[in-house]
Amino acid sequence: MSNAQAMSEPAAPVTLKLTRRFAAPRDAVFRAWTDPEELAKWFGPPGVSTRGVAVDLRPGGSYSLEMLETDGKIHALSGVYQEVQPPERLVFTWTWGTGEIAGVEMQVTLEFAEVDGETEITLTHERLPSDTARHHHEMGWTGCLDSLAEHLEG
Repeated sequence: MSNAQAMSEPAAPVTLKLTRRFAAPRDAVFRAWTDPEELAKWFGPPGVSTRGVAVDLRPGGSYSLEMLETDGKIHALSGVYQEVQPPERLVFTWTWGTGEIAGVEMQVTLEFAEVDGETEITLTHERLPSDTARHHHEMGWTGCLDSLAEHLEG
């Protein structure tokens, strides 16, 4: 195989894994991820508001939302729930409707564990198309989890 052939082949999908602990009961943390009204209050990194949240919380059910940046830029997001195991596990596809990786179907797994009276979330974002996408999603998810922590404290 020539170097040109090797360079033109798509890279293997990339995975991002984050773990974060919240001073809140597991039921409350799971509900924050699955109740459309709650999700709209916190989802997204700081400076981003979320609107148009629709949730059909069942395996095969879909979700959709829009994230609005302060400069007016809108990021549409949607997916389908693969697994729904309250309050332990949530697995869903993740597809941007806009941007450089629009239409690329990825997968997010959230695991909710009780640890010392708190809730630990392990977030695994799979099938990211590149290291750049992984980096951008790591920044986004870190901000998103910061927003969730604030929401749960409030």
